[in-house]
Amino acid sequence: MSQSLSAFSQSNEELACFPFGVGHADEGVCLLVRMGPYRILLDCGIEDISPLLTSGKPPADLVLCSHAHSDHAKGLLALHQAFPKLPIYASDVTSQLLPLNWSDRESEIPQFCQALSWRSPVEFQDGLCAELFPSGHLPGAAAILLTYTGLYRSYTILYTGDFFLSNSRLVEGLPIDALRTVEPDVLIIEGSYGTARHPHRRQQENQLAERINRAIAQQDSVLLPVPNLGLGQELLMLLRSHHLFTGRDLDIWVDQTVAGGCDAYLEILPNLPASVQNFARHQSLFWDERVRPRVRRLDPEQASTTGKSPSIILTPQTVDLSQYCQPDSKSWLVLIPQQPRYSVNPDFSHLPPEISKRTQIETYLLAQHSDGLGTTQLIHNLRPKHVIFIHGSPTYLADLTSLDELQNRYHLHSPGAGTLVELPIGETFVQPAAPAETNYEGELTELETLVTITLPNTIATDPRWQNFGDTGLIEARWQGEELVLRGLSQRELMTQRSNARVPIDLECCGNCLYMRSQRCWNPASPLYGFKVTPEGYCPVFEPAPPEAKKDEGGRGSKGAREEEN
Repeated sequence: MSQSLSAFSQSNEELACFPFGVGHADEGVCLLVRMGPYRILLDCGIEDISPLLTSGKPPADLVLCSHAHSDHAKGLLALHQAFPKLPIYASDVTSQLLPLNWSDRESEIPQFCQALSWRSPVEFQDGLCAELFPSGHLPGAAAILLTYTGLYRSYTILYTGDFFLSNSRLVEGLPIDALRTVEPDVLIIEGSYGTARHPHRRQQENQLAERINRAIAQQDSVLLPVPNLGLGQELLMLLRSHHLFTGRDLDIWVDQTVAGGCDAYLEILPNLPASVQNFARHQSLFWDERVRPRVRRLDPEQASTTGKSPSIILTPQTVDLSQYCQPDSKSWLVLIPQQPRYSVNPDFSHLPPEISKRTQIETYLLAQHSDGLGTTQLIHNLRPKHVIFIHGSPTYLADLTSLDELQNRYHLHSPGAGTLVELPIGETFVQPAAPAETNYEGELTELETLVTITLPNTIATDPRWQNFGDTGLIEARWQGEELVLRGLSQRELMTQRSNARVPIDLECCGNCLYMRSQRCWNPASPLYGFKVTPEGYCPVFEPAPPEAKKDEGGRGSKGAREEEN
């Protein structure tokens, strides 16, 4: 990285970008851009800021923070402590939310971030200006427009940070109309969801509300692990205002960490949408024990008692399920948000059997970022010369840079951390080579009773194949004139079939002596140790006695004893 940073310093291009972090997997976002003689640091979401300290002097002339999420902001405090005179700017709301990233050190956090107003250009240095536009996603989140007026021409860079075009419960979407005339030289844009397409936001909310409603109707409690800022508050507003829950005799418990984010939202209430402010005039935005459903703070000592009657609990993402799933509590539904930048959802297979047999774990989509259609829509409206994709898995970003509609119009880049990107502006620039082809040609065969689709085995070299082909089962649906395929995961398959009644005379895993916690525990079986479906079968099937089926819903006791021993 040091050599690339040195190349950044020696480059003669008026515009260049050097990423210290681009948001791959757990990596934060931190981008150093040059405009003429100036260096600007966009976000500092990296845990280790040592690469910013190598020269012994500030890495930039100023720092601009797009929003308060930790993957964009957690390194700012350390950067300020290293260089107290380095100016750091953000929107007014972001400057108020930033301290939540260091809540465990609240007493020692200085007020180091200077607030900027919306849509008011500020000149920081001679010829260098910045202007903030709301970007959706999170209260205070900003798209940052940088302008440098040089000797011969002006240059512009637009950095979206994390953006969302749709309105959510607590944040209005990015206003495309306000940016349509910008036409920046460089657009730095997130691609969290790649080319994926999502249902309408309201449809996502209704699907989630209906799933929670079904769980409560079945006398299950619902556990929602969420970040302390953003999604948790969105879920609370959804639960308090959705027709399936308004007026319902139900308790919603909020862990103290998530509650800290709620309190911060109350401090910025005048900056929230008018509809939210109107809601708050008639009842409390979050904390209310009179209006149903009741929303209450959850003290640690109350965790073990919350599951005795159906309720909803919002907890931190690192929650230990065992503190809620006590022996005397009822069944639980754990709903985990789909993470667009990660290929694998959290694994709960290590849970003790007495917890796992009463706990159902599912994922849901309540997007906080724009999908592929929204991403390309914004690009086409802005018509930049260069597009730099960040904040997504490398495979998702490669999907975007492979799109013909983008390849034919813009200079596309998807750098990794430590990779210098020079951004020449002129007619002689050559489009970087397109990523490896991601389309696969196959054959379709239509038989009397089924249709087969054959694809080349090169498709299995993509890192996403492991998840897609996990169970060997797929689901197909029409999307206009296109047929979309998706793999069914083990967890989803188990969820779909967990309530299916298996005939008691069928020789299958659901009736086998050795099936327990959705796994086979027969050492003689080729499926030993693997998750199996109730309808599965192997040659060493042994029927479970009726009492074992009654006790464990068709899962055998012999395997249980062997596992425990």
